[in-house]
Formats: sequence, C-alpha cells, structure tokens
Amino acid sequence: MTQGAGQGPEVERTAVLRDFRVPAYVNETGPYGHSSDVVPAPDEAYPDGYTPTEQDLPVIHPAEGLQATPDHEGLAADGPGPLFVVGDVHGYLDELMAALHEKGLVDAAGNWCAGTARLWFLGDFTDRGPDGIGVIDLVMRLSAEAAAAGGYCKALMGNHELLLLGAKRFGDTPVNSGAGTATFQAAWLLNGGQKTDMDRLQDHHLQWMSRLDAVEEVDGHLLVHSDTTAYLDYGDSIEAVNDTVRETITRNDADEVWDLFRKFTKRFSFRDEGGADHVRSLLDTYGGVRIVHGHSPIPYLLGEVGSEEGEDDSGPVVEGPHVYADGLAIAMDGGVTMAGKLLVQQLPLDI
Repeated sequence: MTQGAGQGPEVERTAVLRDFRVPAYVNETGPYGHSSDVVPAPDEAYPDGYTPTEQDLPVIHPAEGLQATPDHEGLAADGPGPLFVVGDVHGYLDELMAALHEKGLVDAAGNWCAGTARLWFLGDFTDRGPDGIGVIDLVMRLSAEAAAAGGYCKALMGNHELLLLGAKRFGDTPVNSGAGTATFQAAWLLNGGQKTDMDRLQDHHLQWMSRLDAVEEVDGHLLVHSDTTAYLDYGDSIEAVNDTVRETITRNDADEVWDLFRKFTKRFSFRDEGGADHVRSLLDTYGGVRIVHGHSPIPYLLGEVGSEEGEDDSGPVVEGPHVYADGLAIAMDGGVTMAGKLLVQQLPLDI
C-alpha cells in the first residue's frame, strides 16, 4: 500500500520521545553512520510540518576499486561552460567523487578538471551518511579550483544545513515548534546527525553554510533545495529571499531559525493535483521556465517506497532525474541514503 505524502515505510518504534529531549548523543559508544544510532520517534515528535526521510532503509557502501570514465570529452574554453546540478549528497563523499568523475568534472585525484563548467549543489551535504564534513570540504575546495579555471562551483542552502547550524549554535535550547517543545539538538539526532560531523565542524564550515543562497536562477532554471512554496514567505524576488534567509540566520534567534528550518523541510508541493500550479507560482515570482530541486527522494515522489511494488530487497531503482508537474519540475534527489543513486546532471535536460 502506498504511503501518504512524506511518510516512509512503517518502522518499529523503540522509544517514545514526546518533546525531543534526548541525550547529547544517542548510543555514544556505538558505530556512528548506521541506522541503529538514531532513536526513532512517533510522528507527533517531529517538527510541525516536517516530513522526514526514512532512516531505516538500507544504505549503499563504496565499491572497492570503483572506476569511472567521463561521459564526454572536453568542455567549452570560451564563454560560460556547461551547467551541471548535484542532488542531495548526505555525507556520501565516495559516491559524490565517483559521480563527478563520471561527468568529467573532476579528475581521478578529485581535482577540478572541467574548465569553465558551472556546477550547482542543491543542498543537504551532511547527516545520515559517513562523511558530511568531507563533502563540505570538497565543495569548498572545488569552488576555489573552478573559479581559478574560469568556471564555478556553488551551493544552495538545504534544510540539513539549517539543522546542523541550529544544533551547533542552539544545542538543547527549547524552541517554539508549534507542536510542543523541541530542540535543534534532538531534531538533528533524529534525522541522521552524525557525531563525527559535529566533532569535525569548524568555524569556517559554519560561516560557509550560513552564507549560502536559498534560491538562484541560471539559464532559465530556478534552483531551490526543497519542493515547497515556502520560499514565497521570505520575499518576492530572489535577492529578497536570499537576504532574508541570511539575515534570519545572522540574528541568531533560535525560534526564527527553527521556523526557517521547519518551512524548508516541507515537501511534495509540486506533486499531485495542483502541483504544476504551485511550480508556476514560484516561476512567475522568481523567474525561470523550469524548477530544479532536491530534498524529496525520487522513490518517494514516484511512490516506489512503501508500495507493494517497492517492497523487495533490491531497493529503489533510480536511473536519473525525475521530470514531473507538467514538465515544469526536475527532482534531483536520487535517494543515495536508501540505496538509490547520487545524481549529477547536465542541464538543460531534454524530455
């Protein structure tokens, strides 16, 4: 039976957490990076409006001796280079390196080799996977290398960046969730926060995350992290939204940042009846002819997780981006945390 919007498969509940108050680290002595480190909570324990990605699904591990070959030869040397987007990474550094290498964006050593190419990450670098800080370090390094080569590597703010920022800054300070007492620390743990990431988090990582844009328009593509219309709450232009988000983070008010995080976790606004109209509302306001987003795993958008067809040991099959909402939306979260695929795609995407 297909799950409702935002719901993953049923999981066995091992604890009841009614107000998000949990110890600083769950299973401190356990091997972090496995689903057993996260204590599930009942639906009412999640932030108001939050629809979590299921954490008890199987994860993939790097293949030994993985080899990848670029799928094209040479990139433009003059003028803007080709445009690429990357879906949610969630700490899967090895899979990211392999995907970038396959597209000819980095060489075998992981260095930028794409000249004037333009690369956008759609957010969610950390949590659930084994090396979120390594992913951030890579994106920061590639940004410098791409700029030196005449291209660029840029990134958007995802809800998990807001979650990690909040967990570091506010810890177990109670916030007004609208559904009882909540804390960033507990929400971070419940949604795949890794102790190793928190231990390695430094000031320059925090500064980098806090300055990320939330929305951008490139070559007619409106780039956002979340498939929600909540961006409209923060301004009627791209510049206004980005300024408002940065100002909210800078003010360092736990309740304001929590509200921002809560809105960025909403999903599925572009799916089902009325979805195309929701996409058009964003395009009409911010520009562009098609929206590109991450956040909601493609298997969820397709109903392949939690359906009778999807209940097998092979995991969801994701071949590439998912185009939907009358062709106006492109989903880029391939579900790497659930044995899916980490997607790197050149735009425009022909349909």
